[in-house]
This record gives sequence, structure tokens and C-alpha cells, in this order.
Amino acid sequence: MFLTAVTAVSLLLAGLPENPEFAQAQTATLPKGSRPPRTLPLTSFYDTPHPLPPGKAGELIRSEPIDKYNLPFELSALRILYHSRTAKGEDLPVSAVVLVPDSKPPASGWPLIAYAHEFRGAARQCAPSLMKNLGVGPLLAMYANLGYAVVATDYSGLGADSGKPVLDMQSNALDVIYSVLAARAAVPQIGPKWIAVGPFQGALAAVAVAESEVRDPNYLGSVATSGVADAQPAYERFALRSPSSNRMLLVLASTVKALYPEFQVSDMLKDAALPAYQRVTQACGGETEPEFSNEMLKPGWENNRFVKEFFSRNTPGQKRALSPLLVISGEVDPAIPSDMSERTVARMCKQGGRILFLKYPDVDASGVMGASVADQISWIKARFAGYAAPGNCR
Repeated sequence: MFLTAVTAVSLLLAGLPENPEFAQAQTATLPKGSRPPRTLPLTSFYDTPHPLPPGKAGELIRSEPIDKYNLPFELSALRILYHSRTAKGEDLPVSAVVLVPDSKPPASGWPLIAYAHEFRGAARQCAPSLMKNLGVGPLLAMYANLGYAVVATDYSGLGADSGKPVLDMQSNALDVIYSVLAARAAVPQIGPKWIAVGPFQGALAAVAVAESEVRDPNYLGSVATSGVADAQPAYERFALRSPSSNRMLLVLASTVKALYPEFQVSDMLKDAALPAYQRVTQACGGETEPEFSNEMLKPGWENNRFVKEFFSRNTPGQKRALSPLLVISGEVDPAIPSDMSERTVARMCKQGGRILFLKYPDVDASGVMGASVADQISWIKARFAGYAAPGNCR
């Protein structure tokens, strides 16, 4: 079962698009005119009153079973809505999907994988729980086929009616942490032990879980795939690359505005960029991309005090990771070169964290997801089995 699942998922993930920031669900080739929609409608399930009736962080608001996902293995799925927290501690609703194996749970309950997704768009309808294959459905279904329950948060602002989404590792990590409590409330057969896993931007969220001040003794560690890097050099690199990466600067401006309302977007973007800024905050990846170039950035945009504050809070390794980490990087990734990941991991190691850093030659960020599946699963199985985590910090 393990080898079959790993092989199948490795082949599927190896075919992911080369532009992972905006990767979209794929569908089988069908005759022209008969292609089914790849997304599900945004229903009233995701709506909540304003203001939101107060609830404890991780408290379940509601759940519903769903059988509309296209997944390769037999499993049960349900959507959940739960209470999370903003970076400032404010209560807000967040949506997620829970997947459970279709078999008898172990006596201690299903071990849990908390999945942190990569960026897929800035509009509510971009939520992975609204995609028929959940964005990376084969991977999530593989976990269930191997005997794990899965909770995959949408992050605040995607799916649930909780305001503007933020691409912020600390905020996203809180959504991951509190999704675990909500998943257990929705499915009592889920056990206490859990691990966080994330690719691309989700990798930073997975690292932030390990570095978070919100501690859970049943959290066993995180897997961060497709490299990790400090925010400032990563976004400055986006500013120098093709327009498909430049759009991440628009998302950055939207995130900074959501985190710091006093920030003025016009301090970062020229007037010519504002129409593109409005479109990118209302669209999902794969749609017609807004016209944007680095000439539309204000000179010195990276030195704005709010932008610098964002860079600081999205720099891993400023405090010790109190749980073990597996960090995976492709050596030929054009977006996050391996040397950037090496510098970030070196700083994380200096803080005293237990980190295993694996580099894979001849693959980029998309290819490394499939290439490393066997190593990921071996590491995850060992953590749940109670073995000491390996590390290679120098």
C-alpha cells in the first residue's frame, strides 16, 4: 500500500505546473465542450454573522460531510468552519477540509497531518476546499490511504467570510494550529498526535508552527517542502523576474495592507499598478493575469516601514524551533535557489533547532515535491512511532 501510494503520488506531483505560486487543479482531458467545472460553488456554509459570535481558538462552528471531491482513494471528507485568531489576537472564522480513512481507527485514534497549502489566489473562491481535487488531492488522499487523518485549512479570508486574506507565515500558522483542535471536535476518532506539512508558502507556515508560542505537547514536528527563504530577498527576487512572479508583489501589498491598515498601497505601488492590484485581490491563479511590471513599483518600496515589518515577521529562524523539522529543497529551483534556503536553514540551526535539511539535485520546487515523497513519509512515520528525529545542522 505504501509503495503504491508513493509511486502514484510521485508521478502526479512531478507533473505540477512550473509556476507553483498560482498552481491550479488539473482535470482529465475531455472532448471539447464537455469539460466539467474544476471548482465548487461558494455556498452559505462559509458565511458567518458580522460580528462573529465569540468562540475559543480552535472551537468548531459547524461541519458538513461532502462527497463532491475527486480523490483517487476511498475516504470520508467533511468541511469544517472554526474559530481562529489574527496576528493581533482577533477572533475570526476559517474554513478547512478533514479527510479520514475509510477503515477502523487505531485504539489511540487516527494520527493527524495538518496541511498548509501554497498560495492559490487572494479571493474567497480561491480556497482549496472549493477545488474539486483540493489542489493537491492525490497527496492528501495518499496520507489517508496510509492511515492518517488530514486537516487542510483554507487560511483566513479564503472560503470563510473573514476579510482580506494574508500571505503571512505567522498568521497562516495560527490557522494550521487551530484547525487541529477543530478537526478533533468534528471527528472524535482523530487522535492527539499531529504533524504539520506544507509546500512553497505553506512551508513557511509549517516552520512557523514549529516556532510558534502556541504550544501543543502533541505536536511532533513539521515538514517544509520546496525550500524556505527569508521574505525580503525572496520578494526582491520576484521584483526582478518575469511578470508572472511580479504579481506576487501585488499580493505582498495586499497582505501588508491587511496586517497594517495604516499602510498606504500608494507608498509601494505607482498609480499605473493600482488596477492590477485591484484585480489580483479578486482573482485566483490561472485566470487572465493583471498587467504588472517592476517599473510600477515605487523606488525604495522595500524600505517602507510596514513592508520591513512584514519582512521581519516572515523571516524564519529568529527564534528556536521547539519541535523537529524536515526541510526539503530542489537545487535548480529558479524562484527560491538552494543557496537562499541554505542561508535560512543555517540561521535556524544556530537557534538550536533539530533540523534535517535535504537537497535534491536536478529538480525544481515542483519536481522536489514528488521526488521527496518517500523521504517525507519515512520521516513522518518515525515521528508518530516515537523515534528521535535526525538532524544535520553543523
